Amino acid sequence: MKKSIPIILPLSLFLSTILLWHGCQPNAQPTATATPTENIEQANPYKDAEIKAVVIPSEDNTFGYDIYLYDAVLIHQPSRPGLSGNAGFATEADAMKVAELVIKKIRNNEMPPTVTIEELQGLGVL
Repeated sequence: MKKSIPIILPLSLFLSTILLWHGCQPNAQPTATATPTENIEQANPYKDAEIKAVVIPSEDNTFGYDIYLYDAVLIHQPSRPGLSGNAGFATEADAMKVAELVIKKIRNNEMPPTVTIEELQGLGVL
């Protein structure tokens, strides 16, 4: 048993050194043939897409909206975005104003199409 201790100690130090060295190696660098993503102009998949908004009923006689991309629901928004609670907008027209803003953001490839409180105030829906 005493003879195995001197072998175990150097072996464990060796393995620890290898693991430490491997963990400190830099990540693989891109090859010279890779093109930087900043030089590639990405096509906007939503520019000419079929996008429509539908006003939906929500909690406490308020309104939200669904955004459809072709025939599939892309966004289901029953409440006012960016605000606490589950209540929607007071009128169908208010819900549609925000839905149209969201569609505009989607068409500009702003994904996700977040809506700020300042934008809601600017639309006059708060």
